Amino acid sequence: MAADERNMPFIKHLASSDRKIRTSALATLRKFLAAPTTARKLTDLDYLKLWKGLFYSVWMCDRPIPQQNLCAELAGLVATLPTPSDDECAIVIPFLRAFWAILAREWTSIDVLRMEKYLLLVRRMFGASLAWVGDGRKGKKGSRWAGERADSMLQLLEQWPLENTGDLSKVPVGLRLHVLDLWVDEAEKLELLAEEGDESAEDSGKFLERLRTIVEVQSKSTCKPVRCRAKESLSDERLPWNRVGSDDEGMDGNNQGDGDSWDGFDD
Repeated sequence: MAADERNMPFIKHLASSDRKIRTSALATLRKFLAAPTTARKLTDLDYLKLWKGLFYSVWMCDRPIPQQNLCAELAGLVATLPTPSDDECAIVIPFLRAFWAILAREWTSIDVLRMEKYLLLVRRMFGASLAWVGDGRKGKKGSRWAGERADSMLQLLEQWPLENTGDLSKVPVGLRLHVLDLWVDEAEKLELLAEEGDESAEDSGKFLERLRTIVEVQSKSTCKPVRCRAKESLSDERLPWNRVGSDDEGMDGNNQGDGDSWDGFDD
């Protein structure tokens, strides 16, 4: 049975205008989500309700430092969510899917004075999502960046922030552009861009290539800003395939401009 507001009374308190009430509600939510038996009972609708409350918790939060702290706390929820041994993605992926769904739904309602804190929230959540994938096989045999977590996360990215099917109206252009702006930064923080020969390079290379493929789809978007931003991100000099001596340098047209201008006839 879905957990209704009688079982999650703290949801409405997340959007309170009183900072102390919001802080208390967030602490209650953290304990609520950390309990495996509780978290597994939540439905997709429950997670949407939770993120709607958290969206307005950020909305009501004023001043830069509290906003930064709140965004970090919300991203930190990803690492505290239970990961059942029989299906370690059963809770985290629905939680993150609801995050992207609510952000996409509310994005165009965010005014310019509040946009900066939501940009930060997206960055923190994206970084926490990749970190969760990388933490999946610590201490176990096999790649940290392969397996159930990696497959599920990449599929989620294809369905939401970097949506690539349907009429592409599910994700607002502004949100899509922001993800294209930050993915290389967050990958670098997690050492996904390691030099060839580094111990972690082989471990992370396959995941990065799969992420690259998702972004390359965006570089063929019918929306010119998305198309250009994707190509710019793929040509970032920090990426392994753009380094001097890379065998892939120049492939896929990533270093050949945005493809929207005419440079004359070839000789």
